[in-house]
Amino acid sequence: MTTPEATTPEDGAAARQAALSTAAARNLATTTKSVPQMQGISSRWLTRVLPWVDVSAGTYRVNRRLSHAVGRGRVSFVQSGADDVRILAPTLGELPTLKGFPDPEVFEDLAARFVPRDLRAGDTLVEEGAPVEEVFVIAHGRLEKRALGKYGATEVLGVVADGDQLGDDALGRPEPRWGYTVRAATAGTVMVLRWRAFQEVLERSAALRAHLERYVDNGRRPVNRRGEADIELASGHAGEALLPGTFVDYDLRPREYELSLAQTVLQIHTRVADLYNDPMNQFEQQLRLTVEALRERQEWELVNNREFGLLHNAAYDQRVNTWSGPPTPDDLDELVTMRRGTKVLLAHPKAIAAFFRECNKRGLVPDTAEVQGKSVPAWRGIPLLPCGKIPVVGGHTSSILALRTGEEQEGVIGLRPSAIPEEYEPGLNVRYMGIDQRSIMSYLVSVYYSAAVLVPDALGILENVDIAAPRT
Repeated sequence: MTTPEATTPEDGAAARQAALSTAAARNLATTTKSVPQMQGISSRWLTRVLPWVDVSAGTYRVNRRLSHAVGRGRVSFVQSGADDVRILAPTLGELPTLKGFPDPEVFEDLAARFVPRDLRAGDTLVEEGAPVEEVFVIAHGRLEKRALGKYGATEVLGVVADGDQLGDDALGRPEPRWGYTVRAATAGTVMVLRWRAFQEVLERSAALRAHLERYVDNGRRPVNRRGEADIELASGHAGEALLPGTFVDYDLRPREYELSLAQTVLQIHTRVADLYNDPMNQFEQQLRLTVEALRERQEWELVNNREFGLLHNAAYDQRVNTWSGPPTPDDLDELVTMRRGTKVLLAHPKAIAAFFRECNKRGLVPDTAEVQGKSVPAWRGIPLLPCGKIPVVGGHTSSILALRTGEEQEGVIGLRPSAIPEEYEPGLNVRYMGIDQRSIMSYLVSVYYSAAVLVPDALGILENVDIAAPRT
């Protein structure tokens, strides 16, 4: 009995195909496919939690009560080398005593009289009770303000860092003395101006003397704890006491926010739109991804734009530094308690991870909160939301934002136009621009937006947050 020999694919008829191959079948089948995907889409929590206010005239004006408190700005520096640090003279106008002074030559004269002084960690810059003989501007580093507490223990009153100043508040006091000790928490550099050098500049400039006299007089005007012109009231009186007359004064130069925009031109070839629209409309998918990219840019601008971005428009007295570098529960407590009704915290995902590490060290478990139907981490019941648009500086430091939101709460609001032609989404429109000689259709896609901080304490920032993971 004989057995048939085994066949191979090369045996011709013996290896003849018995059924349709899958490669050929796919030519007749409609595949199951996804819509075009985009990796750059983020959660965009900031644009989701901001209350949006419709602006009918393209400009939003924030009216406030008249305030006599002078904002504390930040001085900038020029570094030509490790041992050559100089103050950028025009930024001396950020000092509270020089805010609004118009003479740049005086700034140049003052800047030339500052000399650098290097500090090591643990060095004492000034002692509590010593006479104020110098003004300090911190060029780099972190310093702690310490004072003797009520029960004899030394207490940390606060932290100052890059661009902050010390000693300028002694102006107008007969024999000024330091009310606290300043000690370097890290190595750094401070710029020093001796009072004697300042007096020399003051003697030569009548305009500067007049400006400082007005500054001292404003500091003596009655104000409330927020620096606003006081409203005179009477309480607890009996009988026919003479009641004080008063009025609420307004800021004569209120800030106005103009709507900004992001735009692009979406181009689609007519052949693509005519022949390749099944099963998905090519124009709709192209427009969808374009709108997503514009919305991402919108949120980046809301955080980083120098005109209205939150990082650049927080009042300086609403900025705090971390006590030790990483974001600890103590740091977030200080940030939250600086305003009433903090609604939301925003941080880079790496900053949130650094905060969780500090909680783990202390055996603490952060809360959770529900925001728009989603469970998110929280601290003290306040949602702690990720925002990748907050920059990481130098690869290891970032910031955490605290917001009170809404017009009714005198908080932070988003601004968008109330109605625009050919509106596709709120604040965004798509306008047909025609077909060129290459058969390409063009659509102008525009989104209009801005943000406004209604009162200074609506927005606070925890700065210089160290997000680097500790070495093991």
